[in-house]
Amino acid sequence: MRLAVVVRTLAATLVGLVIVFPLYWMVVVALSSRRDLLAGRVGVVPDALTLENFRRVLDSFPVTTWFGNSVAIALSTAVLTVVTNLLAGYAFAHLRFRGSSTLFVLLLGTLVLPVQVIMVALFRLVTELHLYGTYWAVILPTSASALGVFLSRQYFVGIPRDLLDAARLDGAGEWRTFTRVVLPLAKPLVAVLFFMSLLSSWNDFAWPLIALKDNDLFTLPIGLLYLQGQYGPDYTATMAFALINVAPMLAVFLVFQRFFVRGFVTSGLR
Repeated sequence: MRLAVVVRTLAATLVGLVIVFPLYWMVVVALSSRRDLLAGRVGVVPDALTLENFRRVLDSFPVTTWFGNSVAIALSTAVLTVVTNLLAGYAFAHLRFRGSSTLFVLLLGTLVLPVQVIMVALFRLVTELHLYGTYWAVILPTSASALGVFLSRQYFVGIPRDLLDAARLDGAGEWRTFTRVVLPLAKPLVAVLFFMSLLSSWNDFAWPLIALKDNDLFTLPIGLLYLQGQYGPDYTATMAFALINVAPMLAVFLVFQRFFVRGFVTSGLR
């Protein structure tokens, strides 16, 4: 029994190191001088640290503008995604309407479609709606997800129907039952949906690159492409920019990780 615990601990430690080391190396390179990196003097434990790479990146690119764009787009997308997924998940779980099962199966079928398949159709749609080159061209097409609807449905199915019937007998309508009874029980699910959408939108590169044309509306992942194109093999500046892009999502996850874990356990395993 004790040997099994030791083996599991060692295996978990090894997997953790493999996952964390690339992030640690990115921090080390971002805080090292370009001269030391080219000379091979940067080790796992660096001798000297510098913020010169961050200053060079901030002086050369409108990073603060791109950071603000990423925050605005990611937060708007996350809020809309949570609202649409919760409403759709509740409808599939507790409302009876014709074709609901078929519609849910078709919805799950979209999970196997790569996003590249629908990009041409999405581009034509946002162009016809005169949204091309605006925030909404990025936000609206990604403001709902089949996986989010599936997780929501699985979570709401676990809520006892007797509880909902009791609320209806007390005179609560469907909307009041949803907002006053169901939503207070779904805080872990809301946290999961919000973080999943926030992370996906924050790291999205291909669709914002297609949907946006103004440099002032670009997001951080697109900015990273511009940096690589201008500086070429300047790995220290690239790592500094990448760290600016990664740090906010890492901080959000570390602060709210217990809600995410609880939400995945209670929604995905039912």
